Amino acid sequence: MIQHFLDWFAFLQGWLFESVVEPILFHTGLGEYTEDAFEGVEWFLTGACEVAALYLVLRPLEALFPAQRMTDRHARLNDFIYTLIHRLGLFTMAVFFTLDPLMDHVAGLLRMEGVHPFNLESLVAGMPPLASFLLYLVVLDFFDYWFHRGQHKFRWWWALHSLHHSQRNMNLWSDNRNHLLDDLLRDVYMAVLALAIGVAPGQYVLLVAVSRSLQSLQHANVRLHFGAIGERLLISPRFHRTHHAVGLGHESRGQGSLGGCNFGVLLPVWDILFGTANFDKGWHGTGVRDQFERTLPDGTVRAGRDYGRGFWRQQWLGLVRMADAFRLFRHDRRKAS
Repeated sequence: MIQHFLDWFAFLQGWLFESVVEPILFHTGLGEYTEDAFEGVEWFLTGACEVAALYLVLRPLEALFPAQRMTDRHARLNDFIYTLIHRLGLFTMAVFFTLDPLMDHVAGLLRMEGVHPFNLESLVAGMPPLASFLLYLVVLDFFDYWFHRGQHKFRWWWALHSLHHSQRNMNLWSDNRNHLLDDLLRDVYMAVLALAIGVAPGQYVLLVAVSRSLQSLQHANVRLHFGAIGERLLISPRFHRTHHAVGLGHESRGQGSLGGCNFGVLLPVWDILFGTANFDKGWHGTGVRDQFERTLPDGTVRAGRDYGRGFWRQQWLGLVRMADAFRLFRHDRRKAS
């Protein structure tokens, strides 16, 4: 069954490349990018299969066991647009294959100096392919945990990442609701790490696909958890929903300061080891505190912050928030001095 799918996938990749992509490359004088474009077709088809599988598996679960009632279907549609942009490989592919020749060049210079590139698999002789894959997955997840913590620690970075948290109707497409600049930073970070530890391009495609699929499950509007033991082995929708909970998952002790809990991307072990795990059994509402209308001590009512409804509006407001964060940082420094 699996072999039939792989054969079908390879046939479709070859046909799409030869019938559509290759003629365009030669017509536009971009024939030198033929090899990278063939890999790009693999990214595109992998993403398309992901999107189809997610809809067929997770959408029925959302309908049968919803964690909350959907109140804004337009917001879910907007998340789907983000998913198409990200899952069809545009940013991840461009970053990885831009960095790949650069890293090869650096590796060549190092070899001339007698320094050989590091390869994680070489630490254990005869490592089986599955063990190698899982090792890479764990190592990349460890670094992804710290990247995620950084998004919640620095005010300018949170200004971008808060777009992801602003979804009050979290759903199976919400994993990709990110600012494009934030996505670019993460894709560069992960691609450099993958290349630095010896991940092959084909293996990287599969690593990304597995990680993204699990993250889509975490964001799904599904009342699902993995039990007392399972919750500590793999991040569940309930564990990650706590991370998105208003005033809990993105704030330290609910006091409005940056921080939060449950930063793990795939494995909760990092949250457990570094003291950021919260295994709350509730199903909390999601969003960012400043989105909501609030009453000030003097009795006046302040409207919630606008995070935008459409794709381009959300992208623009993210840049506005980041600029505000830098202005506030400079003001604080001047005041402190």
